[in-house]
Amino acid sequence: MKNLLLTVLLGCLLTPHVWAQSATDGYKITGHIKGIKDTTCVLAHYFGSTQYIPKDTARVDGNGNMTFEGKKALPEGLYMVVVPTKNPYVQFLMTDDQQFAFDSDTASLVANMKITGSKENELFYTYQQGLAKFYDEAQAIQAEKKLRNDPASTALVNKKMADLQQKANDYRLQFMKENPTTFAVKLFKASADPEVPPAPKAANGRADSTWTFNYYKKHYWDDFDFGDERFVRTQLLQSKIERYIKELTVQVPDSLIKEADYLVNKAIAGKNKEVKYYTIYYITSQYEQPKVMGTDGLFVHMFEKYYKTGVMTVSDSSTLKSIGERVATLKPNLVGKTLVTPVVSDSLKRPLNLQAILKSDYTVYVFYSPTCGHCRESAPKLQKFTDTYKGKGIDVVAIAIDQSPEEWKKFVKEFKLKNAINGYDFTYRTDYRHKYDVWTTPTTYILDKNKKIIARKLPIEQIEDFIGFHKRQNATAKAATAPANAKASVKK
Repeated sequence: MKNLLLTVLLGCLLTPHVWAQSATDGYKITGHIKGIKDTTCVLAHYFGSTQYIPKDTARVDGNGNMTFEGKKALPEGLYMVVVPTKNPYVQFLMTDDQQFAFDSDTASLVANMKITGSKENELFYTYQQGLAKFYDEAQAIQAEKKLRNDPASTALVNKKMADLQQKANDYRLQFMKENPTTFAVKLFKASADPEVPPAPKAANGRADSTWTFNYYKKHYWDDFDFGDERFVRTQLLQSKIERYIKELTVQVPDSLIKEADYLVNKAIAGKNKEVKYYTIYYITSQYEQPKVMGTDGLFVHMFEKYYKTGVMTVSDSSTLKSIGERVATLKPNLVGKTLVTPVVSDSLKRPLNLQAILKSDYTVYVFYSPTCGHCRESAPKLQKFTDTYKGKGIDVVAIAIDQSPEEWKKFVKEFKLKNAINGYDFTYRTDYRHKYDVWTTPTTYILDKNKKIIARKLPIEQIEDFIGFHKRQNATAKAATAPANAKASVKK
């Protein structure tokens, strides 16, 4: 599905006349890198932080010279020249000055870089080289600190480090002040974390860490321009979204949906459809099969609010249909939903009234295939779990989704699953893939006493730990509310 989403996005972004063209058509980038020869280099732009799109290739001669040239201007953004060295690429800003030259050395591509013909790239490397000098000085001070650790020397070294940090900060601020309208400065500012002022004191007299976090999050996007489509062709937009959504947001559907809508609204307000498309695509793509269980509700929300309504334009109707079918399967089986009771029978073909049978605090459903290798491998663990918790508040329902009744009965007998409630659909009417999202086997669901899904698709060996965790969580919640309830009773 992630590939389907990427197809949707590329279809939106790579259609004719979408990319903004530079003022002067055509590009010519002449380069020389000492230390490489007789090879081929690739000119590409970023597409998020993990992908890049090649735009041209150039043959490197025996002296390290190369030329990238084309009649149409390149879409603007952050580019790289991929080279066959230990440091595999050099970066350039592609703006409206696309006729420039560079010269460097594999000994240190950044430190030795010289640019002519592009003010943006001169600034881009001047800034990096300036910061690198401060970094080298800091390393020297750290080395000095290791040699002398007496109080006087330590104080002197700390003073040197503080002075150096102040110089570096002054350099950064002056650079930003002198070049405020350049893409280089816009990129550097957007990459930096917000500066957080000293936090007010909490009741205990310590700095309020909650205030610090909230301030940081509130100002996280201050220097990012959602109206600048060049950010789509950098690694920055993806990395900032990823940090904001996955690290600065509580990983529960309600919080995720709120913050996702906040970001999409910022992208819409920026009035650049490439940024909007990428923002919607990336958030959606991360939560179809998320690492945190239960957060795939965000995937459903993103489809229904943005894809289905046309906010995210999709030219390929078949791809949109495929994603819609996936959402239709997923939505009723999300954590928090009440599982639709499967219609199955026992080995004598007698219908099982599971609603009447299942009265325990927890119900574990296991959908499996009798001939599936993974199912057979996990069956002994399932048998042990079932036998251990029989009559102890946990029911296990094992349902074969395919193969013959004979294969099913053989599986139950072979792995001694007599303490599970074993079911089979002799009518063959249940499409387990689409009704219960069973695309791989075994697929598990854990339900609470009210038959609401509290976990899904856990490995068999993790079920016991999860239920134990859930019990402790419930006990903690009850303990937390007990004093309040007791006070309320006293008042009555």
